[in-house]
Amino acid sequence: MTFGSGDYTYEVDKNWGNLPEGYEFNQVAGVAVDHNDDVYLFNRSSHQVMIFTSDGEFKQSWDVSFANPHGMHIGPDGNFYFADRDDHVVLKYSPQQELLLTLGQKGIPSDTGYEGDLMVVPNPAGPFNMPTGVAVNDEGDIFVSDGYGNSRFHRFTSDGSLIDTWGEAGKSNPMDFHLPHGIAIDGEGRLAICDRENHRIQFTDQEGIFLFIWSGFKQPTDITFGKDGEAYVSELQHRISILDKEGNLLSRWGDESSHSPGSFVAPHGIAVDSQSNIYVGEVLEGRRIQKFIRK
Repeated sequence: MTFGSGDYTYEVDKNWGNLPEGYEFNQVAGVAVDHNDDVYLFNRSSHQVMIFTSDGEFKQSWDVSFANPHGMHIGPDGNFYFADRDDHVVLKYSPQQELLLTLGQKGIPSDTGYEGDLMVVPNPAGPFNMPTGVAVNDEGDIFVSDGYGNSRFHRFTSDGSLIDTWGEAGKSNPMDFHLPHGIAIDGEGRLAICDRENHRIQFTDQEGIFLFIWSGFKQPTDITFGKDGEAYVSELQHRISILDKEGNLLSRWGDESSHSPGSFVAPHGIAVDSQSNIYVGEVLEGRRIQKFIRK
């Protein structure tokens, strides 16, 4: 069975991800692929960072611990960046699992007045109140989407100094955010921020200047860009979408919640390898990772 359409047609690898005894995926919140096409999963399980080959063979897990795994990113420098949502920090690790940098104060949220239940934040503030995603530019600057308990995104230097903060709480205007959930940098250096509860993706330059909006999503959770500039978007409401540089829809599948291979329950993280294969991590009752092989 194939999924997608046109030039973006895929077949699901039903057997991808061979786990050792005693391991489980549970909720796969974040996914990233390195330059060797090894696949890294950021899981809400007892083994929170797991590494697989592109063929799905288990390589190793990291001996690290997080309060609540959310988004992850492999920077141009080869280091690893993790958004630990419930500890209100972003952590930078070397490939050797050495902690290099901590952004935020562990366990201490910024004072935004957030009280849960996906409310619109009363008082947007600085970093962090339940951060969600990370992106890093070629110079090493770090961009963080600060989401559940805030309505902003932030820019830091490579050594962790805060450069600037952008975004307001709201439902309609440009630069209004209701749960900025994932962040990425496209091939032209623009930031793409998944404005999840507003069902749209907002684009800015790296100075925080608003550029444009892509709409028509169903709770976009994560975005990544392919080698031809195409965008891959995971949407919590059971589907993924692929768009060209201008935001035109190239391929889409899902919509109906299902545990069947190739369908989705709750897509949360998305990554693409050098062969344009797609990896989708699911949370809530999804609790799995799926690989889609491009035809």
